[in-house]
Amino acid sequence: MLNPKISVLAPTYNEAENIGPLITAILKETPYETEVIVIDDNSPDETWRVAQEMAKKDPRIQVERRLKDRGLTKSIRRGIELSKGDIIVWLDCDFSMPPAVIPVLIKEITENENDIAVGSRFVKGGKQKSTDNTDEESALAIFFSTFGCTVMRLLLFPSFHDYTSGFIAIKREVLERIPLRGDYGEYFIDLIVRAKLLKYAIVEIPYTCEKRMAGESKTAPTTALLLKRIRQYSVQILKMELVRLRFFFTKK
Repeated sequence: MLNPKISVLAPTYNEAENIGPLITAILKETPYETEVIVIDDNSPDETWRVAQEMAKKDPRIQVERRLKDRGLTKSIRRGIELSKGDIIVWLDCDFSMPPAVIPVLIKEITENENDIAVGSRFVKGGKQKSTDNTDEESALAIFFSTFGCTVMRLLLFPSFHDYTSGFIAIKREVLERIPLRGDYGEYFIDLIVRAKLLKYAIVEIPYTCEKRMAGESKTAPTTALLLKRIRQYSVQILKMELVRLRFFFTKK
């Protein structure tokens, strides 16, 4: 793939302190012709306003403030609709996923003939976020993510490790065939399982998940929300098993 266009999606909610430095880092690190699309769920801290001020000065930045039909998966889907890139990238917007890894992911597609490159905490060389100096709920969320990916690896495809990554570079044509389904992190499990079933070339690239630079985690800021996520992911695993069975018998 020669001189591809790159679209980097930044789905945000209350990331006003992070979004400016993040956009700057993305544009600095990402090779080729790049656009950054901020899809903000009408953040009370006015993340969208910070991004809009940057967009006034740089045509590579696009911002959509979503007043309705919000949510992580819906925001990413909308970003895909707005994007013009041959390769689409998205990541969390708190610096837990280093922008410096983006060119490594892109290279796996442009030079190594992969269709999907995933930033992974659970392959050799990768590292999960540290629980040092975190509160109990954050530590539980980190444990749940690690344990959940281990379970999914056993039940789904053992060759894949980080089912809740959310740090990805992917060819547009793959997303045209596999639309995103599900809420919050479930969409990523669905995407990877369907891509594996359709024999797309997927590679995992190790990275160290860092603590967020500023602001509050959206993954599980309360125990109640953590338990909700656990239920959602459990249901998603069952759905994926049914998808695998249906795919197997359809191919027969």
